[in-house]
Amino acid sequence: MAHHQMDPVRDDHGQWLKQYYFIRAAFSVAWVVAAFAVARSSPAIAGGLLVLYPAWDAAANFVDALRSGGLSQNRTQALNVLVSLATTVAVLVALQMSMNGVLGVFGAWAILSGLLQLGTALHRWRRFGAQWAMVLSGGQSALAGGFFIFQATMPAVPSIADVAGYAAVGALYFLVSAAWLTVSDWRRRARRMQQG
Repeated sequence: MAHHQMDPVRDDHGQWLKQYYFIRAAFSVAWVVAAFAVARSSPAIAGGLLVLYPAWDAAANFVDALRSGGLSQNRTQALNVLVSLATTVAVLVALQMSMNGVLGVFGAWAILSGLLQLGTALHRWRRFGAQWAMVLSGGQSALAGGFFIFQATMPAVPSIADVAGYAAVGALYFLVSAAWLTVSDWRRRARRMQQG
């Protein structure tokens, strides 16, 4: 137990995870604000935001995997990078057809990336703890994906607002994860000071 508390590699990676989760939360909040404030009145901006979302996810997972030991040690994230890149291309294609198609693509992506995020969180939980919000986020993402696919088959034409709600929930989970890691770090430091 003591070697975990004094492990500088663990502490450094814990710091990175906090920053990573805060950055992901901030991006998602900014994306949601843009989606509701600007994109509804501009199909071009809406399309750009819909392409940007999975592209950002691919880039974020790639950087996080590199900072966490490399793609070979983080296979769920490596797969998530590929899935998100494929989704980016699929969204570009679907935008030429219909918003129902776009929502269907987002549904498939939400299922796959959610399950991969769940796998990443379970892998990290053993070493860092405080991953319960990421586990919930991955599971809920997969469920939301199923709903997106069902919604895409309906005659009503969806909008970027449908995806924005999903992104907002994701932002909340990232923020909770960052805050939880921060509190856990404070507690660990307080224990070290008491023992020191």
